Amino acid sequence: MKFPLRRALLSASALSFVAAPNAVMAQQSDAPEDDRSDASDLLTDTIIVTASKTDPLQADNQSPPDQTAIPADAAGIAARTPGGALVKNGALSGQLSYRGFFGERVLGRINGQRFASGGPNAMDPPLHYAPSILIDRIEVTRGTAPVSQGPSLSAAVNAQLVGTRFSDSAELAANAYAAGQYRSVDNSYAVGGQIGIATPRWRLGVIGSREEGDDYDYAGGTAVGTSFERQLYGVEGGFRAGEGEFFVEYRRSETDPTGNPPFALDIVYFDTDFLQAGYRGQLTDDLHLDLRMGHVTVRHLMDNQTTRHPAAPVTRARATFADADTNTGDIALRFGSDTRNVTVGGDVEMIDKDVTITNPTNAAFFLEAQPNLSSERIGGFVQWHGGIGAAEFQLGARIDRTSQTAGVPQLGAAVPMGPRMLAAAFAASGRKQDDTTVDLVARAWAPMADIVPRVTLSRKTRVPSLLERFAWLPTEASYGLADGNIYVGNQSLKPEVAYAVEAGVDFDGGAFTFRPTAYYRRVDDFIQGTPFDATVGVLDTPVEMVANMNGDPTPLKFRNVDAEFYGVDLDFSARPAARIVIDGTVNYVRGMRVDIDDDLYRIPPLNGRVSIAYEGDRFAIGGELTGAADQNAVSVSNDEDPSEGYMIVGIFAQFSLSDDVKFEAGVENIFDTFYQPHLAGRNRVEASDVPLGERLPSYGRGVWVRASANF
Repeated sequence: MKFPLRRALLSASALSFVAAPNAVMAQQSDAPEDDRSDASDLLTDTIIVTASKTDPLQADNQSPPDQTAIPADAAGIAARTPGGALVKNGALSGQLSYRGFFGERVLGRINGQRFASGGPNAMDPPLHYAPSILIDRIEVTRGTAPVSQGPSLSAAVNAQLVGTRFSDSAELAANAYAAGQYRSVDNSYAVGGQIGIATPRWRLGVIGSREEGDDYDYAGGTAVGTSFERQLYGVEGGFRAGEGEFFVEYRRSETDPTGNPPFALDIVYFDTDFLQAGYRGQLTDDLHLDLRMGHVTVRHLMDNQTTRHPAAPVTRARATFADADTNTGDIALRFGSDTRNVTVGGDVEMIDKDVTITNPTNAAFFLEAQPNLSSERIGGFVQWHGGIGAAEFQLGARIDRTSQTAGVPQLGAAVPMGPRMLAAAFAASGRKQDDTTVDLVARAWAPMADIVPRVTLSRKTRVPSLLERFAWLPTEASYGLADGNIYVGNQSLKPEVAYAVEAGVDFDGGAFTFRPTAYYRRVDDFIQGTPFDATVGVLDTPVEMVANMNGDPTPLKFRNVDAEFYGVDLDFSARPAARIVIDGTVNYVRGMRVDIDDDLYRIPPLNGRVSIAYEGDRFAIGGELTGAADQNAVSVSNDEDPSEGYMIVGIFAQFSLSDDVKFEAGVENIFDTFYQPHLAGRNRVEASDVPLGERLPSYGRGVWVRASANF
């Protein structure tokens, strides 16, 4: 059994955790083959999720235990990283909040592939497509993402699924991995696995998973409308050519009827296809090439009839169809060694979106709420990695040109006059916007005996989303804010510009490690929902009249404001005795408007966790305390309510029959504590035990069991 933090810091590598949440005993993860260097390792947190998987085709066969039930929503795992928190919008629709940022401000990818969400309200944020039972690791950049990872205002997240690696032996080798879990709190199960064959020159593998759960229980009742279903299957392959690899992979993700109480509609289906191919590896001793092309197709239906209890009356029945197609291409050439190099590259991203709202009982009622939206971006970057004496540096710059357009909305004969007037006004508007953005990132660190001080300065940008810019119809679509407000777009929006500084130190004292980071970020032209006009509640515009028809006489319009964020986060570990491990995290962030006296919306409160475990030769037992303080710094302009703090306790046990077969079990929320996380969405389901409009409480007491094996 190896102590992960000490090893990670000594090797100037990433902090490693085991599956959801922290690791009690974790080994160092193999680096991904396409994008690793000492700099990115030092500045990346790697959460090993299925570390119980010991691939026979890998040299490292150690098996660390998991410490809690693996949630279906992978965002709940990513939120375990220092600086992270979970925006819980449903069983499969959560988002990672990182140092106060969430949504499209945090770049999300699966297997290194970026893509556009299909749902206008982000029912399928990127991690929706990463079943936890199939995740090998989740990588979260520490602070600001480097320019080589593409445009993003803050951090970048990448969920790497299990896969087949090349064989170390000269002969054909085969492997199989399987895992399964049962969780009583929502009567859910998850099963998944991978089968692969490989030689030193080629590899071929398939993966698959199935998850299903009922409405979950909380202390005092049942949160009705929270059941879920999802399956994924795929195939991948690779061929070595010299020191590089040609690779290709295809996956199909199918989400069946799944409840989303914070939203007006629930998921009926997401049918999504992922395809990507490329090359990664050395062309010569001093030249490395990364080449990737990808395509993602999302087909989505949501309604208030299939799983909503009770179903909406006929006159308010809605079924919304949403499509999203993303085509991407990336190329990067690295000149030099792993630690002394210059990388130049470029990337292109083309997105097409359509959203049509219908009444399933009336064929004459339909509106194209997002008509033929298109975004085309092309970017280029240069990044240098070098050093002076003991100091190491990573300096990068990128420039992007983005063009966004919208079509003319079509409406059915049964649509009333108000929306028709808005559609006509939108059709007569420009419906086109071009933006040029520039990002700059400078990182520095100095490895010393026991400490690694580090600092980052950055200027990062985000172009307004297609929704924020072209939402002509007042609806609740807000990319997952789920606050009950109605929003309308703004074609005059400027790109967000964030200036950030962060400083921290990684300390390794052998039996004790400590990694604090302090940061400050000023965001000019931050995009926020603001009152539509100065006469709030007075219905004197078509937008307010239509919004009132939809239940909210005080709509919000996306506008540029000014904001700032500051805070500190840290993680630590200690081994007071040979077989006892203690570790934890602490997070604090404050987000405020600068243009007016107000706090920003959905900022997590001070929170943290600490775990302790005893490690035996083939078993481990332990527990974890998780808590959050009251949150009283809330947004008045978004009608945000304060929240109360809480503390919950869970316990676990693990037993390994061998390095390849493991059994785990535990009890979550052992005292059946009632608590409502500040970032939880609000209930919209009438038949639930949760009152309408209340924050959804989290899971009550429940047991979980899990088994995994490698063959």
